Amino acid sequence: MSRFLARIKGFTLIEMLVTLTILAILATAIMPLAKIAVKREREIELRRNLRSIREAIDAYKKLADENKIEIEEDTEGYPPDLETLVEGVEVQEEGEEGEEPGTKIVKFLRRIPKDPMTNSYDWGLRSYQDDHDSDVWGGENVYDVYTKSMATALDGTQYKDW
Repeated sequence: MSRFLARIKGFTLIEMLVTLTILAILATAIMPLAKIAVKREREIELRRNLRSIREAIDAYKKLADENKIEIEEDTEGYPPDLETLVEGVEVQEEGEEGEEPGTKIVKFLRRIPKDPMTNSYDWGLRSYQDDHDSDVWGGENVYDVYTKSMATALDGTQYKDW
């Protein structure tokens, strides 16, 4: 019978404890790296969303400068709000020879992107008439957007300054 017990193979309690301890040490080393990876992904998404909104504002401004859309005089050619970029505006088209000029609706964004830092659709807006460092939107037009998050990025800058 003792011969039979001697041949049973398996892990001892000490081997199991050593293995679990090594796994716990590795897990605690990986957790900060995982948090950094998640933060980096959110930063990439923030940059992408800011770029798409800013490109839409620039496209609106370009059409306004070309007098293809009607604008209010005090707006400097910038959209009145972000919803205008989603809803679209009527653009004057030049007619070809023998055709009358017409209009079409041009939309600049499919939807307002979500701010990954605040997890909301509420962006900070800057007006052309506002001070550069103002946190309050004047309401006249949308010159620029920023996140309302007060957190610090991996590179040490504030997200709201991006």
